[in-house]
Amino acid sequence: MSHRNLSSAEIAQYQKDGVVCVRNAVDPSWIEKLAAFGQYQIDNPSQLANDANPGQKTGRMFTDRYLWRSNDLVYRYAKDSGCARLAAQAMQSKSSRFYFDHLLIKTTQSNTPTPWHQDVPYWPFRGKQIASIWLALTPVTLEGSGLEFVRGSNNDNVFYLPEAFGTSDKNANIGWTGKGEGVPCPDIEADRDSFDIISYELQPGDALIFSAWTLHGAPGNKSASQDRLAFSTRWLGDDAIWDPRPGTDPSVNVSEVRVQPGQYPNDNAIFPEFYYEE
Repeated sequence: MSHRNLSSAEIAQYQKDGVVCVRNAVDPSWIEKLAAFGQYQIDNPSQLANDANPGQKTGRMFTDRYLWRSNDLVYRYAKDSGCARLAAQAMQSKSSRFYFDHLLIKTTQSNTPTPWHQDVPYWPFRGKQIASIWLALTPVTLEGSGLEFVRGSNNDNVFYLPEAFGTSDKNANIGWTGKGEGVPCPDIEADRDSFDIISYELQPGDALIFSAWTLHGAPGNKSASQDRLAFSTRWLGDDAIWDPRPGTDPSVNVSEVRVQPGQYPNDNAIFPEFYYEE
């Protein structure tokens, strides 16, 4: 399988804007496999699934995560697709460790938006070198729930309070959100002209690499014919430290992590290092 490298211009855009669109980010052979897996998973959710309007063909927002622990395809994608190297290049990090995978599906005619937020307040880490690679498995337009970003917000050094979105009967951990530190996220939808908002249309295989500090969100999927499937992987760079503070995602069991708060997460069982620049 072929592996892509980021250009110097793509790296500069990530650093400046907090997001870069990477065309043909991974080998095409991954797309059909991951799309089929996504359709399977929505009918066979894990205990960490989050499902708005479950069981319906339309109007549904579904997510599932940490699937690499039990699914060989997801593990091989994280390890072998080249995403680890792309993340390291974007973050300007010598290494990248895998944090978790995240399947994101919005079916047709879904009115449920993904609220504006940044990722880092939700996660038990600190550091600027923390990023996601959001891979499109279907064509993505803004009308079809494409992601939007506040350009440059990764460099504002503002920490926003995490808030819950979506619902799930399965997800017993939903109560952890909204209890951490930070300031409330601004009401971007009420004053869009005051923010430098950017978005991208994607084809299957295109990816968005964005910083965990970048404000982003997505509208509902208004399409009557195209579900939106995406598969995101989350990555930790050289400056990431383990920080399981109150209000962060408890899905990684603190008792299993063999590093102390404030230390680099060099626990290969929980956060495997999939790339290191020699």
